[in-house]
Amino acid sequence: KAIDANMLTPIELIKATVDGMMARKFGRIVNITSAAVKSPIDILGLSNGARAGLTGFIAGLSRKTVASNVTINALLPGPFSTDRLRGTANAEAERRGITPDELLAERAKQNPAGRFGDPEEFGLACAFLCGAKAGFITGQNILLDGGAFPGTL
Repeated sequence: KAIDANMLTPIELIKATVDGMMARKFGRIVNITSAAVKSPIDILGLSNGARAGLTGFIAGLSRKTVASNVTINALLPGPFSTDRLRGTANAEAERRGITPDELLAERAKQNPAGRFGDPEEFGLACAFLCGAKAGFITGQNILLDGGAFPGTL
């Protein structure tokens, strides 16, 4: 399931649409994956591998499509203030005997930004990559994590 959802399905969608985009001389594909592409999460073994496989596929293909004004990039979200984040916080907070708000405040402090990402920030980054003026950005994995990833690359 992890390989189907995180690698094979996006590849099939790209294969089904990219030729038409190239024929029209415009297209933007943005894969939304995870910060785990740069910093794998130990409990997500197959998901980590599948996302890495998708990243490798895109690295090669994006360099062939860009001459036709078709870019392929990925957004790698870290912790964003979403229902999913709150849902997982509820379960952990209950196990620890604290409130979900206390747990979320703890987690937010652990991020260099001191907060979670706002979904609007993510949407605006995606909208930029989809725009006509983003034609020179391709094959990139753009991390949106508030500075949590400790590396330089």
